[in-house]
Amino acid sequence: MDILDYVARRSELVNRALDVMLPGEDNAPQVLHEAMRYSVLPGGKRIRPVLAMAAAEAVGKTPDSVLPLAAALECVHAYSLIHDDLPAMDNDDLRRGKPTVHKVFGEAIAILAGDALLTLAFELLSSPETVRVYRPERVLVVIGELARAAGSHALVGGQAVDILSEGKQVDLKTVDYIVRAKTGALIRAALVCGAVLAGGNHEQVELLGRYGTDLGIMFQIKDDILDIEGDPAKMGKAACKDESRGKATYPGLLGPERAKEMIRGLVASSLEALRPFGDAARPLALLSRFVAERVH
Repeated sequence: MDILDYVARRSELVNRALDVMLPGEDNAPQVLHEAMRYSVLPGGKRIRPVLAMAAAEAVGKTPDSVLPLAAALECVHAYSLIHDDLPAMDNDDLRRGKPTVHKVFGEAIAILAGDALLTLAFELLSSPETVRVYRPERVLVVIGELARAAGSHALVGGQAVDILSEGKQVDLKTVDYIVRAKTGALIRAALVCGAVLAGGNHEQVELLGRYGTDLGIMFQIKDDILDIEGDPAKMGKAACKDESRGKATYPGLLGPERAKEMIRGLVASSLEALRPFGDAARPLALLSRFVAERVH
């Protein structure tokens, strides 16, 4: 299996779904909907939606069986990137190789576009069309999981601690919290929610949650290493931002080599969690290695 081809084919499913589910640019207020679509279409690796679909496959369902969830995950992720890029946060000018939303539409519309995308995610999951297709109790669990992953104890909390830690000496516990909350929680939620919505049992959901936790930490460590060693042209954004801002990261605290050792350990741990699924989880196993070895 070619994992890049797998990701591309799953991403195309997500792109088509998002094109339909996002409000059209001609819908009033037009500039708001233009900003929402600009942030989401096209672009990104669609890692979180692809993980949700791969989790569904691991428990025996087809990837398109969880498309509303896949679209919702990308909406939450896009919202977080819009807000992260704002001058009051990371103050980034480029995202995915193009100007950030606030650079194109202004800060006010960027904030509102992020707010609208976060809200749209839960609208998609709670719509009558979604509830008719899936068991309501499973939809409710998914909504709760995603809400927690995006909330003050996870994504938003991690961003807050990340900002408050800039330029300060922090310990390993603080870095671990930032990584698990800011990045890891949504990646774990993608796996858990994909398995729940696709009808996975308790043991399957737990194992995929373990895999998602490992993958989320690995993903952020790799991101932080690429910020030091990566090629800005390949990444579509500036490099060496973390050091200049005094960001709290594993490579910054432990050094790149020890951070790379952590990634190798997390790959092994993530693959161990997938063992009971056999060939059904092969895409997830390949995704683990892909995340660890990616160059952008």
